[in-house]
Amino acid sequence: MAANTCCRPILIPSAVSLVVLLLLAATAPAFSSSEGRTLLERLNKPSVKTVQVRHLILYCSFFFIIIFYLRLDLPFAGLIDCVPSHLQPAFDHPMLKGSKPLDPPERPRCHTGDGMADDFVQLWTTSGETCPEGTVPIRRTKEEDILRIEMFGRKPFARVPQSTNVSNHEYAIGLVEGEQYYGAQALFNVWAPQVANRGEFSLSQLWIISGNFSKDLNTVETGWQVYPELYGDSLPRFFVYWTNDSYQNTGCYNLYCSGFVQTNNSVAVGATITKTSTYNDTNLQYVIRITVWKDQKTGNWWLQQGSTVVGYWPSFLFSNLASSGTMVEFGGEIVNIRPSGNHTDTQMGSGHFAEEGFGRAAYISSIRIVDSNDTLIPARNLTYYADNPNCYDVQGGVDNSGESFFYFGGPGRNARCP
Repeated sequence: MAANTCCRPILIPSAVSLVVLLLLAATAPAFSSSEGRTLLERLNKPSVKTVQVRHLILYCSFFFIIIFYLRLDLPFAGLIDCVPSHLQPAFDHPMLKGSKPLDPPERPRCHTGDGMADDFVQLWTTSGETCPEGTVPIRRTKEEDILRIEMFGRKPFARVPQSTNVSNHEYAIGLVEGEQYYGAQALFNVWAPQVANRGEFSLSQLWIISGNFSKDLNTVETGWQVYPELYGDSLPRFFVYWTNDSYQNTGCYNLYCSGFVQTNNSVAVGATITKTSTYNDTNLQYVIRITVWKDQKTGNWWLQQGSTVVGYWPSFLFSNLASSGTMVEFGGEIVNIRPSGNHTDTQMGSGHFAEEGFGRAAYISSIRIVDSNDTLIPARNLTYYADNPNCYDVQGGVDNSGESFFYFGGPGRNARCP
């Protein structure tokens, strides 16, 4: 939303926030768990270079402006380690030990390439930093990261849209089903929704799905999310996820387990996305373009952000997705833990309902799927679904080029959503 100060703050709204974060750093709990230390050692691999993320803090008043350009080891100032690609966590898996990441396969035909708009910029690269060739950027895991969240790196009480709503997850989505799907692509409008309570998150993503919802569901997932308990801040981050057993025991976010294989040295999964949209300003709407497709020769599922191939989910991770997806979903998800018995105030998307339209509501557009001929085609006849439309809703349409889009989101708790 538009700031009401004399200047627009970048990432941190005032000097008060700096004081709070300094106090948090000073009072962070010490490690008490040997299991936690073991996990820390497993996740933080030997690196050849470390990039300390710079955060710009702008404090302004009617009388003066102070700008801090910080290189501080605070909860909000992350570290990116440049790890040799064959040492990343995925290669702890017995099926990958001793091997190296694969080269990207051919991309789907009718791929839009560099022509489609994309505003993806990550904070750690804004000063011109990158990792050397042969390494991959991995967000360093700190002690407080592990202490902050019990189910470290996994979705809490997760389910998938359209299954029986027995969890505290709520969705506003568009989906296609009934065929075999070999990938998907879309533009995701990026916002920084407010997350009200510990253990909650808000995201916008795509799911490629196959299997039984109750026991052996396979998914590959990617998009942006705000998840303070996982990352320690309220900034939107680019993420990946997977599971092969309905979120029970397998799968994780980003590189927190042996799963997703990163191949690129300039995009860090789990790192902050710098550009976020502004409410009621049609000139300040930012999007990221995400493509997922299956290499039908190897069975691996590949991820591309913009024109950059990021990495892949190896085929051996999956049973049902080893062949194809049976459903593709796009949209928003939040967690509603009802700490006081009322619905959460956590926002989805921009925090405004779909009916407000462009510049005010979040959207997903240029929605495509990959067919059995490895061709990207417009996704037709989407089904739209919202768990609780009084809290978060969805409205779809077709643009002038014949491609599907939809607006989604909402404020959470309100007069119609007590």
